Amino acid sequence: MSKLQDFQKLVIANALEAKGLKTGEKAPNFELPNAFGKTIALSDCLKTGPVILKFYRGEWCPICNLDLIEIQKYANQFKAFNAQIVAISPQKPDDALSISQKNALQFEVLSDGNQDVIKAYNLQFDPGEDYHQRRDLSVLNGDSSITLPVPATFVINQDFTVIASHVEANYTERMSPDDILEVLKRLTNFV
Repeated sequence: MSKLQDFQKLVIANALEAKGLKTGEKAPNFELPNAFGKTIALSDCLKTGPVILKFYRGEWCPICNLDLIEIQKYANQFKAFNAQIVAISPQKPDDALSISQKNALQFEVLSDGNQDVIKAYNLQFDPGEDYHQRRDLSVLNGDSSITLPVPATFVINQDFTVIASHVEANYTERMSPDDILEVLKRLTNFV
């Protein structure tokens, strides 16, 4: 096994305790700044329909960028269900602006600089000393911390109920846009 594979296994093992919210639980409300410093509240987003909430590690993460680009491709299909996409990272608003512009994202990218929302959604973890020797998170995170969120996707109904949850310690695995569409289709069949 390569050193990179060993390293990835350690990071994944360190993330196993961050379980995230489960389907059926209530999502905590939040207010966070977007890439332009405007405060965005989950409660306001839910007024028009369900929210697809994506937690990602940061604009420096190539897998996160690919995931957000893939989600953007489906934005119009999600809008057909009155659903909107919101993405959150522990980085500063300037970094949120960078990822929005670099990837031509047309949805809210929010900064949870002190990781309060990441903690409330039970996603925060310390990737470990080996990780810290390779990447200095203290210069990447808004609060100079050395923790990350486990990448996660939640589909949240207008009453704050989590109707789908994908929290995976293996940061290379993400909830697919097709799976999100299936959740939204089932939701509209129940309404």
